[in-house]
Amino acid sequence: MMSDVEQEIWDFLHRHLQSVFSQDVETYQATTSEDLSLYEWFITPHRQDGLDFHFFMIEHSWAGSGDDFRYDLLEPRLQLYGDTAVVSYTFMLSIATETGITHRSHNESRVLIKEDDGWKVVHVHKSPAGG
Repeated sequence: MMSDVEQEIWDFLHRHLQSVFSQDVETYQATTSEDLSLYEWFITPHRQDGLDFHFFMIEHSWAGSGDDFRYDLLEPRLQLYGDTAVVSYTFMLSIATETGITHRSHNESRVLIKEDDGWKVVHVHKSPAGG
């Protein structure tokens, strides 16, 4: 059984992830620390810092998901250390188009901290899921 705090974190994470794929910059900004650091191997092999790049990507629908998509978090794990949480999972995105359904996946970890106004994502690390 999940504790109230664990449920709060998973609900927060889904709100945060949904903002990326629905081009909701306002929610993304509200759920992400200004000093975000992240690694996205499919964009650059170097760390990216801050939000400006992601605002650009979200506004231009980089995820290519359109309106008909779903995501699933496979093998989700939550580690909670006071006001810090680490969530890890395999992220699978399914997109329906006129030509059929495509899937893509990667492994992902996100570090969250609880601030006065709620949880914020402070670090993201994505890596290939293999295959």
